[in-house]
Amino acid sequence: MSTADAPEDGEPPAIDGPPPHLLLVRAPYYRDVVEALTAGAERTLRRSRASFETLDVAGAFELPQAIRLALRGPTHHDGFVALGCVIRGETDHYEHICRETMAGLMQVALQFGLALGTGLLTVDRLEQALARARPEGPNKGAEAARAALLQIAAARRFAARAEGG
Repeated sequence: MSTADAPEDGEPPAIDGPPPHLLLVRAPYYRDVVEALTAGAERTLRRSRASFETLDVAGAFELPQAIRLALRGPTHHDGFVALGCVIRGETDHYEHICRETMAGLMQVALQFGLALGTGLLTVDRLEQALARARPEGPNKGAEAARAALLQIAAARRFAARAEGG
C-alpha cells in the first residue's frame, strides 16, 4: 500500500480479552525517522489500550533476530512491531539488507505464529522516509501497530474457536 492511499487513522481494532502487550523492536539508525515511526505506533497502541515495551537494536538486519530472542525471554508479548529505515546507497548492500530483513521477519512470524506489524521503510532518499513518518497524516509506524493489533485480534479469535468458544 502506498502512503498516498493509506487508510486514515480510525478507531483501533476491537480485541477480545485483556489489553494486549506488544514489543516494539526498533533499528534507530536514522533516528529522526524511527522516532517519528515510533510516535505513530505508540499513538495507535495507546488508543487501543495496549501496553508495550521498546527494544533498540543496531540496525535493520537485527530486527528479526531480536524478535526471536524476545521469544526466549520471560515476558509474554501478544505481538511485535518492527520499525526501521533503510536508505539506498551507492552499493548493493541495500538490496541484501532489505531482502534478508524482510525474509527474516516473515520467517520468524510464520515459524512461531506471531502477530507482527512491519514498519521497515525501504526508500531511495531520506525525504521519502520522512514523508512516510509524519507526525500528522500518513505514518507507517501507526500502520504497523494497527496491523499487529489486527493480527492479535485474529489470533485470539481463532484461539477461542479452538477452545470451543
